[in-house]
This record gives sequence, C-alpha cells and structure tokens, in this order.
Amino acid sequence: MDPLFETKKESAKAKFFHRVYAATVFVGICLILNYRLVNFPAGGGGGRRRAWIGIFMAEFFLSLFWIISQSVRWNVKHNLPFKDRLSLRYEEKLPGVDILVCTADPTLEPPAMVISTVLSVMSYNYPPEKLSVYLSDDAGSEFTFYALLEASHFSKYWIPFCKKYNVQTRSPEAYFAQKFDVKDTTHTQELLAIKKQYEDMKNQIESATEKGSISEEIRSQRKGFLEWDHKVSKQNHQPIVQIIIDGRDTNAVDNEGCQLPTLVYMAREKRPECPHNFKAGAMNALIRVSSEISNGPIILNLDCDMYANDADAIREALCFFMDEKRGHEIAFVQHPQCFDIISENDLYGHYNLVENQVELAGLGGYDAAMYCGTACFHRRDSLSGAKYSYDCRNINEARNKDKRSVDELEKASKVLASCSYEKDTQWGREMGLVYGYAVEDVVTGLTIQCRGWKSMHYNPERPAFLGLAPVTLDNSLVQIKRWSEGLFQIFFSKYCPFIYGYGKIKLGARMGYCNYLLWAPLSLPTLFYVIVPPVCLLHGISLFPKVTSLWFIPFAYVFTTKTVYSIYESMSCGYTLKSWWNFQRMQIIRRATAFFFGFADVIIEQLGLSQTAFAITAKVVTEDVLKRYEQEIMEFGSSSVMFTIIATLAMLNLLSLIGGLINTIFLEFGALQNLISQIILCGLMILVSVPIYEALFLRRDKGCLPFSVMLKSVVFASLACLMPL
Repeated sequence: MDPLFETKKESAKAKFFHRVYAATVFVGICLILNYRLVNFPAGGGGGRRRAWIGIFMAEFFLSLFWIISQSVRWNVKHNLPFKDRLSLRYEEKLPGVDILVCTADPTLEPPAMVISTVLSVMSYNYPPEKLSVYLSDDAGSEFTFYALLEASHFSKYWIPFCKKYNVQTRSPEAYFAQKFDVKDTTHTQELLAIKKQYEDMKNQIESATEKGSISEEIRSQRKGFLEWDHKVSKQNHQPIVQIIIDGRDTNAVDNEGCQLPTLVYMAREKRPECPHNFKAGAMNALIRVSSEISNGPIILNLDCDMYANDADAIREALCFFMDEKRGHEIAFVQHPQCFDIISENDLYGHYNLVENQVELAGLGGYDAAMYCGTACFHRRDSLSGAKYSYDCRNINEARNKDKRSVDELEKASKVLASCSYEKDTQWGREMGLVYGYAVEDVVTGLTIQCRGWKSMHYNPERPAFLGLAPVTLDNSLVQIKRWSEGLFQIFFSKYCPFIYGYGKIKLGARMGYCNYLLWAPLSLPTLFYVIVPPVCLLHGISLFPKVTSLWFIPFAYVFTTKTVYSIYESMSCGYTLKSWWNFQRMQIIRRATAFFFGFADVIIEQLGLSQTAFAITAKVVTEDVLKRYEQEIMEFGSSSVMFTIIATLAMLNLLSLIGGLINTIFLEFGALQNLISQIILCGLMILVSVPIYEALFLRRDKGCLPFSVMLKSVVFASLACLMPL
C-alpha cells in the first residue's frame, strides 16, 4: 500500500557543499583559537591582556554555538503528504478534529481580529460534523463572547461562499484585503454582498467595544450573557462555557442547508489567589473541556492572530497521523510560524526562511520537531500525557455521539474549567502543557518526545497558517526577549535536553534544541565584539593579526566563507539580498538588547529575586505606523532602554572609527595594517546602524528616536571612549 507521506532527504550536492563548508570553517576556527593562545600578549599593559582574554572567550562561545547550529543542518529532511490518497482510503472514516484558539486580552487582541481567525478554521474543507472549534477567552470579556455570537451568524454565509468559490485564504479580514480581478458577474455581486455583510458585523463589534456596553436587545437574545450579570473582571471570574453552535443539532445549518461545525466559547475560572499559568493553563482547560464535548482524537491549536491560509491543511496533517506504517508513532505535526503583514524585504527579520526550511527541518530530521505553541496538530492522547505504544494506532475509530443536552455538557465542562480541578492532579506536569516556563510549549514538545513519540516538521509550499508580525521594533524586541528568556530558562531547568533527553531522544535532536535554548547567552560575546574592539581601535590597541601575517588568513577565510554561505543559503530559501542584510542587522540588535535582557532576567530568577512574567504582544497598530512599516522605515518612537543601548552602540562605533582613523593616520598610534580588522568591524557596525543614525539625527516623524535617547547615547558613548584601558 502506498504511503500517505514521504520524507525526502537533502540532495547529495547540497549535502556535499555543506560538509565542505562546515569542515573548512571548523579548521579555520581551530586556527583562530590557537592564534589567541599562542600569541597571548606578555606586555603592552593590562588592558590589552584583559581584552585578549575577553575576545578569546567570546570567539570560543560563538564557535561553540556555530558548531551546534551546524549539527542541525547535518540532517535536513522535508516531508510531503499525499492528501488525495487519504481521501480515497479514509473519506468515510476521517477522525474528529478539535481546533483550540486562545486569546487573552480584548484590548491588545481585538475581538474582530479573533473572530476572523475563528471563521477561517470553521470553513475548512472537512466534514463539519467532525469539526469543533473552541475559543478560550482568558479575559472573560463579554465583547469577545458577543463577537463570537456574531461570527456564528456570519458563518452561515461565509462557509458556503468559501466552498462555492474555492477560497483558500479563509480569514475574511485577509481575504477582503486582497485585490480582486473577478469577471463573473454573479461572483462579483456575491463578493460585494458578503463583504458588506462582514464589514457591517465588524463595525457592530467595534462599536460595542468602543462604547463599553452591549445593548439590552442583543443581551436578551442569548442566555449566555447572564454570565456577565455577575462581577466579572480579567483576573477574577467564574468558569464560563457556552456552546454557541451544537454540531449535533440537525437545525444548525448554513444558508445552503449544510451542517455547521460545533462552536464553543470558554473562559476558564480565574481567581486572584489561584495561579492561572498563563497560556498553558488556558490550553489545558481547553483540552479538558473539548474532551468533554467533542473529544476529537486530533487537536489543532492556534494563536488568535494566526488564521487558516490553506483550506486543506487538516487533510494534509492527517496524512502523517494516518499513515499505515509510521503514523502511529507521530505525536504532533508542527507548521512553521509564517506571517501575513511582512514588508517587502522583511524589515524586522520575522519571516526567517532559513530557520523554517533548514534549521527546523534539520531538527525534524531527528524525529524531534520543536513545538512552537501555535500552528500545530496534536494527537490528543500524546498531549494528554500518554506514553507511546503500538496500541495508539487508530485515530479514525467511530466515537459515539454524546446524548447529553447542551445545558448538561456546559455544566460538566465548567467543572473542568474551574480553578480547583487541577489540584492534586498531573495537569501541568505529566499531562497537558507544562507549567512554570515562559515558553511552556517547547518544554511540552520535549517531554512528549521523551515519552517515546516522534514528531514532524511540515513546511508546505503554501503556508497553512499566517499570523500578524509586530510592525514596530519595540514590539518585535519584546516578543524576542520573551522567547529568549523562556528558552534559556529551560536550559537551566531539569528539562535541559542534554540531561532530560539523555537516552530518550537522539544527540542531534538535543543539540538542535540547544541551538534555540542558548539564544540569550549569545548576547555576551556579541556585546563584547561590538564594544571592546572599537574602544581598543580608538586607543590604538590591536586585537587581530596584521594583514601581512599568515595568521590573518584563517580570520579572513572564516569571515568571508560564513558570509558568502549565509547569503547563498538565504537566497536559495527565497530571501532577497536586502532581506538578508536586514536580518543581519536584526540579529545584532536582538542579541545586544532582547537576548541580553532575557539572559539577565533568567540569572535574576535563578537567584530567586524575581518570577516569570508573560507579556502579550499588541496586535493593534495605527495607520501612520503601518505606512512607515510598508515603506521599510524602522519604528522607534519611545525612550525604551533597549533603544538607548542600540543608539549607544551605534554612536560608540562611529566615534571609535573616526577617532581611530585620526589617530592611525595623523598621530601614528599604530600602523594601519595592525588595526585593519577592527576598522572593518567598526565600518560594518556603522553600515548596519544607518537606520539608527537616521532616527537619531535626520527623521522628524513620530517613529524617530526621542531627543532624550540621542542625548543619553552620545553621553554614554563619549564616556566609553574616554575610559582608560
């Protein structure tokens, strides 16, 4: 019998080039480290010796991280499903699928945006009687509930429209933002009509949210609003479960008479005295509530801003779970995080094609895809704590329909969503998502794999899901800081892959995990490289070999080869040259700011001086901010400490280069050939900092850097230049 999916290895040619690259660069790195040891300065002052020791440590750690990252590239594999074969064999035996969507704040995550995601997954090309959609509203907002009610009415028209015209982008917000070239008159009329219907619904939701109240006429139409007759706040409310559409009801049909999928609203109980464990707690409550109502053997979990972009995504994912030979081994199928609103050259480096197509695919090559917390299909059993066994084969077994009424199901589900339910249970430890980590999803994926399950990374040609990327630098860095902090937190915990995964997952998989867990400490060697060599240049202290020395060759070779290979790899994955350059800039900015603060927070937490916090990234932007983003103009606009660091580093390198060149040329502090490497480093740092200089001195829009940041950066950079070595 033909398999439902196949795994393709990287081509022999690509593998050969990578091995030659990795081997020669490794030799170059060894020569560089040897140079540092052999040529340790015996004289020249304590400043040079301290700088030499620091740069040796920085280069050693950067080399170690590079070796770890190359181990992931050693086993790149790509998975290809055959959904047509699935339909031919199992169309009548397709399993139930429960889709879990999480939202936490109606201000940062507007209800109109949330329901667009919900509508996109309600309209999948999948039997509606086997599809259930759950929305977790951690704020317990009646406006989100109202928006979901409105979405349930609109779905009666949207779902038939999508299926009639084979719409692939099934988020109405994203679909109507496209430009259309429709020649069929009937299609045009229906398109305009449903677009107006959607905009009217959206305006009603936004109007109610702005007013801060919902009319009594609307409230009286649905008993669920009685839940908000009690005192309900974001951090203090009773469990709320409302089955808005009962998929078992023969009267729950769209305007074409076709069955609608089940739709459920849930706000788990939250009390100030009870830990709620952020998104992990919400997901675990959703897993339990969905098991009570529909109990689909497959779960898809999504963030509220990540909509369905491929109508057949469920069928493609099922090819992995239902494959006769290997399907029973697979716990989850992770899609890459792709984004919708991306500037032409990816200004903030969000859409990392190399990571999606090479690094994560390489980790998946060791049967250990990284669970990213969204855009992931799960086998319910594995997510609920089951260990792998051969008996976990059948996910397409028929399940008896629950005969209980809607009221009975809601009542039973509220118990599962209460604060007290998890007490003295394994939830948050051996069952569901693991608690206590800023990126609990990564820990959860690791524990599932260590229970014997395998996982798949699937990167389809058409992204199955698209999310909203931050369009300001501040939001981008806040998000990256949370990720780097959470990942490094795992490295210090009992779940460190080298310890927890020993004997359970492959060495390549453990190194692949550490490729991400060690983001935060990368800040230290990066900061050293962008601070100390420039200051030494200003003082005429050479940290690199002369251009005429043979020792210069390994430095030049490693730098040039890594740069050329990085460009080749990026462009072969679909990047433009400017996109690659933007990504290099963002790597330096992230390491110097977000990674550094993530590192510092973990160290402070390890000392018992603070606790983990969870920051939600705002999904709302103004028109002028969006316009600047589309023009690829960096958005600053605040006096953030991170911006002060960025500006200070930019000014330090500029002052050091100017001062170093003056000293070298006119005062002869040292021959130019002794300092050429540091001059190149400063020059490159200045080039990547061009948008920062523009924001400091040339721009006058609201997205520029404030005068206070400019003043502080000049003062701090000047003090650094004046400090004696």
